[in-house]
Amino acid sequence: MLLHACVVTKHTLNLSVKILQEHLTPLKEVNYDIAKNHQVRKKYTIQLGENELVLKELDLLQEDANVYKLIGPVLVKQDLAEANANVRKRIEYISAELKRLDSSLQDMEEKQNSKKDAVLKLQQKIQSLQAGKGKA
Repeated sequence: MLLHACVVTKHTLNLSVKILQEHLTPLKEVNYDIAKNHQVRKKYTIQLGENELVLKELDLLQEDANVYKLIGPVLVKQDLAEANANVRKRIEYISAELKRLDSSLQDMEEKQNSKKDAVLKLQQKIQSLQAGKGKA
């Protein structure tokens, strides 16, 4: 009977380890997606700061000031009102993207937490099986 219990415990332990590994893969994927989200968010945050700075500079200019936009290797003259409008649109777009990224990040963190909980429970089960196996 003791031999049968050891075989069942070993089989259960191996099965639990396999299930744990299957749960770790999606957790790693979510962690990767979160890191990617942080990188993109950082890029947009920098762009937002740059565009806000440009907007402040444009606000300091007089109506008759010359404004140039760099397009490729060429500086092209641009109307001050048009430049102002373009920068404001970019700021709106970047702000909307940051909100979208925040929402996405929140969803991913919830997934991450549930996957972490599942992995933790499996680890605890494996530890209890190992502890039981050690006693037998």
